[in-house]
Amino acid sequence: MQHFFVIPSQVKDEKIYVEGSDVKHMKNVLRMRPGEELMVSDGNNLKYLCAVENYEEGKAVLRILEEMPSDTELSSKLYLFQGLPKQDKMELIVQKAVELGAYQVIPVSTRRSVVKLDEKKASKKVERWQQIALSAAKQAGRGYIPQVSEVMSYPEALSWAKKLDVVLLPYELAKGMRETKEMIESIAPGQSVGIFIGPEGGFEKEEVELALECGAKAVTLGRRILRTETAGLAMLSVLMFRLEE
Repeated sequence: MQHFFVIPSQVKDEKIYVEGSDVKHMKNVLRMRPGEELMVSDGNNLKYLCAVENYEEGKAVLRILEEMPSDTELSSKLYLFQGLPKQDKMELIVQKAVELGAYQVIPVSTRRSVVKLDEKKASKKVERWQQIALSAAKQAGRGYIPQVSEVMSYPEALSWAKKLDVVLLPYELAKGMRETKEMIESIAPGQSVGIFIGPEGGFEKEEVELALECGAKAVTLGRRILRTETAGLAMLSVLMFRLEE
């Protein structure tokens, strides 16, 4: 079943009014006709089973058949702080992070980040990543569209993460799988969790020390060295399994 997102103000009097590029997609690409059913999320933990009623100028009018709470969101908000990777790896990371339940993805410029983005390039990249997040949220049936933030410096990201309940830093030199398992098990549903992932080449020792000073916990993902595009997704998978209700 097709899945679309609207904002709460587009839901009025038992109807939903879809606007923008989604109208063209529904009408000309999917060729949805009156009576066809679809699912709509309002980004506020409500979803609606709807049927196409008609098309007006620039709008698709949907009739609400059933309203229900969204059951696809984790009780905990997971924040992925991703060191900027090379090439188009960030697109894959954003897509899969959204599928795995991430609440927000924060691109981070670290010392070993090969990619350096000026303000103009960064803005275009973030716009592209946000579109990927939207598509992934539709595919995964999310009740919320995860946001991709503007690129942060490493110190900015650590400062921002101080407000979270738990901050994890998977690190290839970290030891103690038992301690890592205990740390994961101690995270309670409802707690906010930040995950810091380094770029290719990982974090420098000084960056790890700074994160620990800011309250982050170094954890291990096992004896194998994971690529930057794998490490964050592995951590999100573990947390999703732990926190899924």
